[in-house]
Amino acid sequence: MVPLLTILFLAVSLVVWALAAVAWRWSTELIKSPEPDDPNSPEEYGLPFTEVLFPSSDGLGLHGWFIPSPGVTAFSLEEPDWATGSKGTIVLAHGRFGSKDADLKYVPWLREAGYNCLMFDFRGHGRSEGNYTSFGYHERKDLLGALDFLRRKNISTVGVLGFSLGGAVGITSAAEREEIMAVVADGAFVELRSALARGAEERHLPRWLVRSLGASILWLAGKRVGGDLEESDPLRWVERIAPRALFLIHGVEDPYVSVENVQRLYERAGEPKELWIAPGAGHRRVDEVYPDQYRERVLGFFDKYLGATVEG
Repeated sequence: MVPLLTILFLAVSLVVWALAAVAWRWSTELIKSPEPDDPNSPEEYGLPFTEVLFPSSDGLGLHGWFIPSPGVTAFSLEEPDWATGSKGTIVLAHGRFGSKDADLKYVPWLREAGYNCLMFDFRGHGRSEGNYTSFGYHERKDLLGALDFLRRKNISTVGVLGFSLGGAVGITSAAEREEIMAVVADGAFVELRSALARGAEERHLPRWLVRSLGASILWLAGKRVGGDLEESDPLRWVERIAPRALFLIHGVEDPYVSVENVQRLYERAGEPKELWIAPGAGHRRVDEVYPDQYRERVLGFFDKYLGATVEG
């Protein structure tokens, strides 16, 4: 007859191994490279552009497009000055699921308003190098690489229009680099642990499982990519952006980020800052529910805090 203690030991061991397997699988889902969006090109929108390749600040090769404003006539790779003739330059930072391709829809009205646009794929996304994602921990180095590239083209001040992951990266990067004069963060997470928990509940996973494994999953995912993923929480960085400007856009129906968390982020930020809580919109879907207002508010923000600075 098998002793009771042996049975209990085996039962506990099975539970521990099962939870470890779940944590490993979940951490894999967090850091794996997603499938890119359907391939697109500025040509399909009738936009002039030049294809660019530049390194992240830690040396990974990143792929992008530079789309000049109507006033910029010299923008070949050999041309040293891409600033003259534009109102300013907007760097578009895409979300975790996909690539830059889907965000081309924003460029025509940004360009028409007089702005250059730089779009690029984060590491592990689209056409860029890299085998994993890190929820902003390493992606910050990609945006910093984009800033270094633009500086070599005589562009020393920029705005960032970031979506979801890209919004979070815009916030953390602006805290490091003062050439980012204005950040629009659309659907950015506030704290990764909270976003993970809400995302798990959205998939109908048990709350006890999320509470018990959340910290372990993030720790394991961080170990696998070489960093503490929670270090990239925008809540830890947002105070350092002021006196440069921040505009937070959030859909009330966002299943991953609560209104309360976005309000916490807004309250911690310094001035100048703006907050738009949009009823009836899901995760980064505000532009679809309120297309005219979205365009007007984003352009108004950049005109006030980037365009006026560049022109002045």
